[in-house]
Amino acid sequence: MNFDLSEDQLAFEDAARQFAMQEFAPHAAQWDKDHYFPIEAIKKAGELGFCGLYTPESEGGLGLSRLDASIIFEQLSMGCTTTTAMLTIHNMATWMIATWGQESVKQQWCEQLVSGHKLASYCLTEPGAGSDAASLTTKAAPNEKGYVLNGAKVFISGAGSTDVLVVMARTGKEGPKGVSAFAIPADTKGIIYGKAEEKMGWNAQPTRMITFDNVQLEASWRLGDEGQGFKMAMQGLDGGRINIATCSIGTAQQALNVARQYLTEREQFGKPIATFQALQFKLADMATELVAARQMVRMAAVKLDGKHADSTTYCAMAKRFATDVGFKVCNEALQLHGGYGYIKEYPLERHVRDVRVHQILEGTNEIMRVIIARRLLSDENSVL
Repeated sequence: MNFDLSEDQLAFEDAARQFAMQEFAPHAAQWDKDHYFPIEAIKKAGELGFCGLYTPESEGGLGLSRLDASIIFEQLSMGCTTTTAMLTIHNMATWMIATWGQESVKQQWCEQLVSGHKLASYCLTEPGAGSDAASLTTKAAPNEKGYVLNGAKVFISGAGSTDVLVVMARTGKEGPKGVSAFAIPADTKGIIYGKAEEKMGWNAQPTRMITFDNVQLEASWRLGDEGQGFKMAMQGLDGGRINIATCSIGTAQQALNVARQYLTEREQFGKPIATFQALQFKLADMATELVAARQMVRMAAVKLDGKHADSTTYCAMAKRFATDVGFKVCNEALQLHGGYGYIKEYPLERHVRDVRVHQILEGTNEIMRVIIARRLLSDENSVL
């Protein structure tokens, strides 16, 4: 097995790194402070293809693999975790529209989505349906014009500032087979946006509740066939788990870089603190665990690209491990800075706040353990 990146992947990595350091990193702290959603910066990312990384080329995307996308997202998240996380959500929603959308919907949205001139939000979680997504109650009832949508979604990234919503709603019986997906213009009559949530992190993107009050949907807005929505959502989440795990890795790598530099500059007892073995060991453990997490994420991406039978399990493993390691590394980097790590002049406290939610979203890490355990217990002779 060759763990080296190809020439193309190295080129993607370099381009993403340069963009992140020029367009994201200098502004990330201010965006966080001002709760500013940097739409213009996202448009610039779209100019490089970063808004349609794995959207098919036939719909204007780059058609890259999930591994390629992970390499790019890692570099981008080193510049700004929150903005990159929003890019990953946008990529997922754009891919879903491009993959399952009817021709009229693809013509309406794909070109502008992959260019970053329009943005998409993904709407699955509800007030009473988080980890148990199959129990969602938002309902799209058929009528002579298409469907009438009623219900609510919560914790929707970009809500109120994006242009199209990919919404999971119940069109049939209870359970996963009764769920369908829709691509809905965000300004459709009857869509009500709640206040922007005050969050611990991810301040550079708005998060709102969305209420649907007798929203009239055109039949052509449905993605795929009725009853396929939950399957689409789960396929999207496999990639989403790789994406958010990658954001943890990139942010943790940046935190490690900052900590390493600080250790060489900070002096105590007449010498750089980098000479203290206890701190050297801490740095070594952070780097080792980060490399392990990166390789697990990239392996899961390869499994997903290859449509491996256990790709969902590998994605769950990677998400659980990488987001836990990412938070740990960021927290340790803050600790290495002492009191300076706790003040906002340094980026460590922002890194800690921003990666903390990664252990919750795209399925909590407790749910990741459920997915992994169920697979292990399903066949006593199985070897992952």
